[in-house]
Amino acid sequence: MSANYRKLGEIVELIDERNKALESSEVLGISIDKEFMPSVANTIGTDLSNYKLLRMNTFACNPMHVGRDERLPVSLYKKDIPAIVSPAYFMFRVKDENKVLPDFLMLIFKRNDFDRNCWFRTDGSVRGGITWNDICEIELPVPDLKEQEKIVNTYKAITKRIQLKQKINENLEKTAILKFENMLDNESLEKKSIKIESICEVKGGKRLPLDSYLIENRNSHPYIRIRDIKENCFVMLNNEFLYVDDETQKEIARYITETNDLLISIVGTIGLTVLVHKSLDKANLTENCVKLTKMKNLIPEYVLIYLRTKAGQSAILQATVGAVQAKLPLKNIQNLDLPFFEDSIMKGYNDFLRKTFTCISNNLEEIIQLQSFRQLVISCISGM
Repeated sequence: MSANYRKLGEIVELIDERNKALESSEVLGISIDKEFMPSVANTIGTDLSNYKLLRMNTFACNPMHVGRDERLPVSLYKKDIPAIVSPAYFMFRVKDENKVLPDFLMLIFKRNDFDRNCWFRTDGSVRGGITWNDICEIELPVPDLKEQEKIVNTYKAITKRIQLKQKINENLEKTAILKFENMLDNESLEKKSIKIESICEVKGGKRLPLDSYLIENRNSHPYIRIRDIKENCFVMLNNEFLYVDDETQKEIARYITETNDLLISIVGTIGLTVLVHKSLDKANLTENCVKLTKMKNLIPEYVLIYLRTKAGQSAILQATVGAVQAKLPLKNIQNLDLPFFEDSIMKGYNDFLRKTFTCISNNLEEIIQLQSFRQLVISCISGM
């Protein structure tokens, strides 16, 4: 693909529309993944009329932490209803959408090359901010409009497929949880309970040695952090993972996971639960999680879904100790009660779970592939 290079300042213009008429009270921030999100700032008693007003196809960026995060948090607003951002943010728009599509420009902002260029231009402050003038000096590849449309449409088609698969998985999980909760609420079903320690081994993860650190070498050994455990039923290998080298691996190799181990976060965001996908067999586990391994009598999918029901989450909450620095002790996990039912009920539900989780796993594998394809679309834009 051939492309002309143009400075960003030639493509966009800085705007500064304030929320004077109080059109919006929805304050947004920008994540390092370049997505708008609800602001975590305390705005009680704040004069929101001074905040900057976001409208359709308006960009906003936070210039204050680029040196620290090694990326520029920037995002494109795509809603009809206005929102607002901090007065400290830069807000800008494309000068001529007949020459540069806003959605195409956002794809360029997602490139690693763009973030490295921003990082290189940061100032010498602790956080490493960047000025508007420095941002405007960055040169970007700009192909003709038809090529831009082709790239954007391809990216959107892949994204739509990813969202579809994610929605299917959400519905499958909700159905599994609802079935379990209906069984718990059914007074005609005979219920018993057993301790978690009676059906598996509960083991902690391992803190990295003081002189070691995580690396990006994918030929090394993956290290599961809490941030890698998301809302999916499985944690699986993806481009966001970090690794430990061979020397570190020798020191913590006893604390590795196996396929279908059930992980529970025990500090920070407590009670996140997930199964280890086959792609992460023999991965290392952070000390901020425990694993339920070598499970017997109950399938791991059954335990996972119970811990995601209201009753399971309540049990985890009650087992958590501490106020300022809450923690879920290993012993308390071992003593958690698991409900189970008569054999015919268990067999029918477990058969349903196996089919459900096979579908969820297949969808997740497709999502990972689609995410790689989507990144390839961005990388096909001429390098900067």
